[in-house]
Amino acid sequence: MHLAITARVLGVLLMIFSLTMLTPIVVASIYGETTSETFLTAFAITLFVGLVFWLPSKNSSGELRTRDGFVVTVLFWLVLSTFGALPLMLSEAPNLSFMDALFESVSGLTTTGATVISGLDHLPKSILYYRQQLQWLGGIGIVVIAVAILPMLGVGGMQIYRAETPGPVKDSKLTPRITETANVLFRIYLALTAVCALAYWAAGMSGFDAIGHSFSTVAIGGFSTHDASIGFFDSGTIMAICSFFMIVSGLNFALHFHVWHNRKLGYYWADPEARMYFYLLLVGMLITCLYLYYSGTYDWDQSISQGIFQLVSIMTTTGFATAEFNAWPTFLPFFLLFLSFFGACAGSTGGGIKIGRMLILAQQGIREIYRLVHPNALLPIKIRNRKIPERVADAIWAFVGVYLAIFYLMVLLLLASGLDYVTAWSATAAALNNLGPGLGAVATNYADIGSFAKWVLCWGMLLGRLEIFTLLVLFTPTFWKN
Repeated sequence: MHLAITARVLGVLLMIFSLTMLTPIVVASIYGETTSETFLTAFAITLFVGLVFWLPSKNSSGELRTRDGFVVTVLFWLVLSTFGALPLMLSEAPNLSFMDALFESVSGLTTTGATVISGLDHLPKSILYYRQQLQWLGGIGIVVIAVAILPMLGVGGMQIYRAETPGPVKDSKLTPRITETANVLFRIYLALTAVCALAYWAAGMSGFDAIGHSFSTVAIGGFSTHDASIGFFDSGTIMAICSFFMIVSGLNFALHFHVWHNRKLGYYWADPEARMYFYLLLVGMLITCLYLYYSGTYDWDQSISQGIFQLVSIMTTTGFATAEFNAWPTFLPFFLLFLSFFGACAGSTGGGIKIGRMLILAQQGIREIYRLVHPNALLPIKIRNRKIPERVADAIWAFVGVYLAIFYLMVLLLLASGLDYVTAWSATAAALNNLGPGLGAVATNYADIGSFAKWVLCWGMLLGRLEIFTLLVLFTPTFWKN
């Protein structure tokens, strides 16, 4: 493993990340707030540590290999989450402990959206902006890593689309072409954010709220500048805009690239994963809206508006709220959380197991049924008329098995910390699926659970965002052998 090159990359990441702590100072100046010193201190600390990593290795040459890619990918989230907690910990408001600040930072960068902060409406604008910015930065980090890096490491859901993905996905090592890939993805991501912000502003949000919510919408994060989330605005138009951009952001960003590059919207429907995603959204909407109406929870109009919005928000693992869905008839909250396991598409900013994996699992299940009737038949699994290698299919089964094992291990750990089963189960689902809101004691926020439970959930958020194996591989002796 090239430690010098890894240190150089990590140092550059920290130095770049430190610069993002300067933009909240501009916000503080605009609104006449006194938080500038907090962000300057955090900036100086982060920049200094970045320089400590970068200077000794600045002249190192060579390319990142697969093993280095694992380390850099994991450190990207671990280190940035730790330093991202500094402004939240140093600021007088919200005045968080290290554990709470780390939880908030991990939740932001992994675009989970679980929060320990209440009274958002009374916090300094600079702090609110910083939280939203964390999610936006995490979102573009997710897209670049998921589309450009994880396929080559063999753990991302995107490896089944190697032929279609832009960038160096066919290479056996990480090459400079990642820069080109990242540039294209960033432009698409930035364009979606800008259009979303303009739509929010046109629908009645203030400029500050429009920018902040566009950050968390496109990142599928769920942080808001108000305690009532999207419900604060009490606007059907804003709910519709939010739903549209959550759905769009839940699609594969490589697919966005192909649509943009070839100027053909039909590519969305032609893609099997996107098609399954749309079908699941539609069926979920119908079930949710009808159940809300026939259970007497809302009238017909409210059932449609609230049902569609909350279904899209939870299934795409965004986590915005316009109503207390945890208070809906018992079936619905668990149904919505169940759909969050499907999550969004591979190569998107969403969480969950990913639609692409579920699509292949479904085909495998059907194949095993046919094999009972025709034991000797050759029944390859195909996506876009391309045969899926058995290795990929086996890897997906392994991923889902480990995913469920970790899920119930986390549930047991949370139960051991004193949480009730509904809280433990939903908090684990919310963390591992990078969703955010849960049920029971974590329906509103996570401030009242213990430090041990927060540590467990932080690891859950990181595992969910890192596609599990990316993190677990670092704990195997084989990885560290020469």
